[in-house]
Amino acid sequence: MPITFALGRSVLYFAIDHKPKSTQNLRRLRNIRQNPQVSVLVDHYSDDWHTLWWARADGHAEIWTDPAQRGAPIEMLREKYPQYADHPPEGPIVAMEVSAWSGWAFRG
Repeated sequence: MPITFALGRSVLYFAIDHKPKSTQNLRRLRNIRQNPQVSVLVDHYSDDWHTLWWARADGHAEIWTDPAQRGAPIEMLREKYPQYADHPPEGPIVAMEVSAWSGWAFRG
């Protein structure tokens, strides 16, 4: 599932934002509650295959709804994504403590 995210030291954050959803009881949140061991994959695709790469973060996720916890991650997301400047995410924050990184890049 595509997400917007911000990275702070060893914690990756993403939020449930205001885009249309029928509920905020989303499968991704239910899955995290059931099994907080998660992975996030970031990739770069290009028609120029010499520039392809991906990176994966594996770790433990928590769902934050407390406004005191949400503040810093929301600001990080607002700084990274102009779309959030006027309308920051209002839903829960997922905070993923990264325990392992892996990746690949084309080497010609």
